[in-house]
This record gives sequence, structure tokens and C-alpha cells, in this order.
Amino acid sequence: MRKAFLPPIAVLAAILAFALWNSGRMSAHTERWREQLQQADALAQAEDWSQALSALSDSYADWSDRQTYLHIVSEHDAVEDAEAMYRRAMAFAATREITEFRAEISDLRDQLRLLADMERFSVKNVL
Repeated sequence: MRKAFLPPIAVLAAILAFALWNSGRMSAHTERWREQLQQADALAQAEDWSQALSALSDSYADWSDRQTYLHIVSEHDAVEDAEAMYRRAMAFAATREITEFRAEISDLRDQLRLLADMERFSVKNVL
């Protein structure tokens, strides 16, 4: 009788381990991207637009490298919204529109926080 419980318990343990790993990984990625965006924002405020665009492009490349992972573990709409925000922010940086750029960067940072929150292992997300 006891052996009958081992496979389901092993499966539940594996699911729990993956959920915890995914939560930590998503938090680490989104925190890194948010810091990169903060750096791009600071460069734009200092009116160093070429470096701001470069920092934003580097962040976007880092983001793009994780697309397969993000589409597997996250809601597609949330990922696609962040993608669109990255593209708008780059357009605003290219045209040196400081107000729009800063607003888009702020929204993008919030969207990345939301992505991490959606993958955080918590009672709210389980229920």
C-alpha cells in the first residue's frame, strides 16, 4: 500500500521543485532587466541618448534571448505586452522624446514586475 503513494508524491515533489525554481529564475531575470532599464533611464535623464539607446538595446537583446523560456512559463499576452513596450521605448529613445521614453520605461518596469509576480510561488497564484 505504501508503494502506491510513492509515484504521486514524487510527481508532486517534482512539480513543487520546478515551481520554486521557476519563481526564483523569473525573479532574477526580471530584476536584472529592471535594473538595465533603470540604467537606460538614468542615461536618458543625463541626455546621453546614444548610451541610453545602447543600454536599452542590450537589455532588449538579453530579453530576446529568454523568449522561448518566457513563452513556456508565462502568459503570452504579458510577454507580448512587454515586447511592445521595449519596442516603443527604443523608438522614443531614437527620437529623444524624454517624457514619452521615461513613461514607457516606467510602464515596462512595472510590466516586468508583473511577470515576476505572476510566476511567484504563492498561495494566491496556486489558488
